[in-house]
Amino acid sequence: MKNILLGLMFVFGSVYANAIVVPIQQIEVNGTVKDMVLSDTLLLIGTDNGMVQVYDYGQHTFTKNIMLPKVKDFTGDTVPARVFSVDKIAQKYLLLSDSGKGGYVNLWVHENNESKQLLKSEDKIAAIKARFVSKEHILLGLLSNEAVLYDISKHKNLFRVQLSESKFSDFALNEEKTQAVFSCESGVLNVIDTQTGKILKVLQGQNVDNVYKVDFKQGIVSAAGQDRRGTLYDVSTGKGTYIEGHFLIYATAMSPSAKKVAFAMDEQNNITIYNRTTKSTIAILKGQKSTLNTILFKDENTLFSASDDNTVMMWKLD
Repeated sequence: MKNILLGLMFVFGSVYANAIVVPIQQIEVNGTVKDMVLSDTLLLIGTDNGMVQVYDYGQHTFTKNIMLPKVKDFTGDTVPARVFSVDKIAQKYLLLSDSGKGGYVNLWVHENNESKQLLKSEDKIAAIKARFVSKEHILLGLLSNEAVLYDISKHKNLFRVQLSESKFSDFALNEEKTQAVFSCESGVLNVIDTQTGKILKVLQGQNVDNVYKVDFKQGIVSAAGQDRRGTLYDVSTGKGTYIEGHFLIYATAMSPSAKKVAFAMDEQNNITIYNRTTKSTIAILKGQKSTLNTILFKDENTLFSASDDNTVMMWKLD
């Protein structure tokens, strides 16, 4: 009997140990990470020090740095322009930063080693997030929870749609960039058509407070809630469910197949990986140093994460 118990303890201990994952790589950047996206083998990292750093994670080296002009803050001091949203399509880089004037933003496109400013503080756009929908069109999420489609060549908005009266939190595009899911402080999610701004589906009932982050893969939406709920919705049916967390859930991501979902589920800033269908725990990623703000899946078993510090972490599940 003693041998059997020892054997069981060994088996369960091994399973538990294998479920704990530590980072395989730590990438140090020049400031606090505000946003991060993947583009092929490149990781684009926007920081509060006025820069986008482009890191080739295959070659383990930075390949490009894009620096924005400094701005004056409300006291008149010259400070770096925080880059709090980044993206890339083909050879175009997108940079959204605060201007230091009235809470409005500057929006830049960088191509062929030149930066072109699309929006200035005088345009009075209080955007929080920006992503390319195509080479000529940019989707913006405004603090007022408005969705805006901006045309680069025409220098104008193609639509500006008020989604609700609640403050905007985040949005995520589907794989084809034809739809986007927007989250806000009410917990209600709106799925829109990115060409028209039309609301296609309202997802609600699972989160009862602010949804900090969302992801959108294979027709499934994951949502990271202030109410300690890691929520999952099927967009086609509108039906949802959630996984109960132990702390405010600041970040989420799904694998490309949407078979795995990641949530920041506790106050130790660990990332828990779940089987999306069964909700069983696959792994716990330990080592994050501060509050998580971004999780990205490169493939089914490789992830990147960033938090409110200057370290980006790379993880392997197998």
